[in-house]
Amino acid sequence: QVHLVESGGGLVHAGGSLRLSCAASGDIFKINDMAWYRQARGKQRELVAAVTSGGMTRYEDSVKGRFTISRDNAKNAVYLQMMRLKAEGTAVYYCHGGVQPGPKYEYEYWGRGTQVTVSS
Repeated sequence: QVHLVESGGGLVHAGGSLRLSCAASGDIFKINDMAWYRQARGKQRELVAAVTSGGMTRYEDSVKGRFTISRDNAKNAVYLQMMRLKAEGTAVYYCHGGVQPGPKYEYEYWGRGTQVTVSS
C-alpha cells in the first residue's frame, strides 16, 4: 500500500504565496510522474502541474510563471510553490503519483487533499 500525504495549505491573501508539499510512503519501488491537481467547489478536478521522474514539467496555462513544481526523488516528495495567488486559485489541492511497487506495474495514487483559500 502507498500513501500520499499533502501539507502546506491554508488561507492567504491575493498576491501572496504558499508552498505545498506531498510525501509518499509505503511499498515504493519507483515513482514515475507526480502531479498536483485542484478542485474548486462545483467544478471538475483539473491538472495544475506535473513533473516526470526526470524533472520535465508542464503547467496549466493560468498558473504558468506563477507556480513551480519540483520533486525530491530521494524523499519521494513533490512540491508546489505558488506565487501571486489569485482568488480563483481557491480549491482543494490533491497530490497524484504513478507508483511502481515493483519493477513491472504502475498504480495511480491520490492524496486526500489540502485546502487552499485565497482571499480577495
